[in-house]
Amino acid sequence: MKLGAFGRKSRQRTVVPPATVESMQSHSHSVLRLGILGCGTVGGALIRLIETDADRIAARTGIRLEVSRVAVRNLSADRDVNLPSDSFTRDPASLVNSPDIDLVVETIGGIEPARQLVIDSLKSGKPVVTANKELVANVGQELFEAALAGGVDLFFEAAVAGGIPLIRVLRESLAGERISRVMGIVNGTTNFILTKMTEEGAEYADVLAEAQKLGFAEADPTADVEGGDAAAKAAILASIAFGAKVVAGDVYQEGISRISPADIAAASHMGHVIKLLAVAEFDGREVAVRVHPTMVPEHHPLASVRESFNAVFLEGSEVGDLMLYGRGAGGGPTASAILGDVICAARNLQQGVASDLGVLSEFAIRPIDETDSAFYLQLDVEDKPGVLAAVTSVFGDHGVSIRSMEQQGQGSTAHLVFITHQAREADVQATLRDLRNLSEVKDIGALIRVIGD
Repeated sequence: MKLGAFGRKSRQRTVVPPATVESMQSHSHSVLRLGILGCGTVGGALIRLIETDADRIAARTGIRLEVSRVAVRNLSADRDVNLPSDSFTRDPASLVNSPDIDLVVETIGGIEPARQLVIDSLKSGKPVVTANKELVANVGQELFEAALAGGVDLFFEAAVAGGIPLIRVLRESLAGERISRVMGIVNGTTNFILTKMTEEGAEYADVLAEAQKLGFAEADPTADVEGGDAAAKAAILASIAFGAKVVAGDVYQEGISRISPADIAAASHMGHVIKLLAVAEFDGREVAVRVHPTMVPEHHPLASVRESFNAVFLEGSEVGDLMLYGRGAGGGPTASAILGDVICAARNLQQGVASDLGVLSEFAIRPIDETDSAFYLQLDVEDKPGVLAAVTSVFGDHGVSIRSMEQQGQGSTAHLVFITHQAREADVQATLRDLRNLSEVKDIGALIRVIGD
């Protein structure tokens, strides 16, 4: 066994295409010939970054990067990259199978055909760098096994939190840590929306329209605003942080579309801000992974993360609390993360070694009903004697302890705001069901989980 470029135990490569070895040794600098799948925002940014920085990278690393082939859907599309027209192909399989390609970068997104192309690349002995969170979150185990069988690297730093060096920190720097919780803002679209609602008092629909106009949100924003994007990233983080087999379908997800200016104002009044958090926890036996709006204390580091920025908060047994912060999306930051992976894979290719994730173990996935949290809840009730007692009795019937309560009169209606102590999700949901059955309860607002200090 050899030590890999980052000090992790790596395995001797078992597949080295002859053309690869020859190409890596036939120049004053080692030349790495890249095949790139996709030339959209991220793929194009990567090509431009390589063109700009190729000399600097060669001087610092001894590796000269060359973009040899790029697979695209439309050969006639206008692209802001400086490559010969014959560099482009509509046949991604020919790129993957070409002996003139040393490493494949996948930026096309989705499951298929990306999955098959990545597997074919790995099986042929070509390292792969991908930015595809959906792919890694859903079929990551299959990809890891293909990389192991091919004896090459599979890197995916850009799949989570854009340019923030998070995956490598978990894989390498914190490999000896017992991580108990990973918690963070991993979707820039929702953070932009919630920031605008908090700072400007704007309505959700208005800010969403602004985010779409600025390019922060897609025409169909469902994956972002309903938590799907963050859930895929949470699955990847849980897998790497805990060494556990977690897929996107294991992650409970809840979006921000029901958050109102009244919720934002109530959170501020109580010294909190609302963020869409991805939370992954491990107690040594069970993994709990979820994405949902969360009230965060104003003094918590995550509370100050604004607009489209991302941040991830880690809790380790020895290192304590860490937070990594930066731009979580965009062509430039994502391309930078890909480029770092490419250089790492190139070094390993030179040395005939490859890093791996080790063994991902099977742990039970704790259902959302069995998780614990504090909760925030708003109710509109009839303003008459005995109603408050009836409401609080429902909380008590299900063992949900109230930490604080505020009441405001609104004519014949009273507006109640509750924050509970830590309670089991199933008990809180049962409380909600019974509250809906009270004739005195006119409306129930959003149920929002609350984190402590």
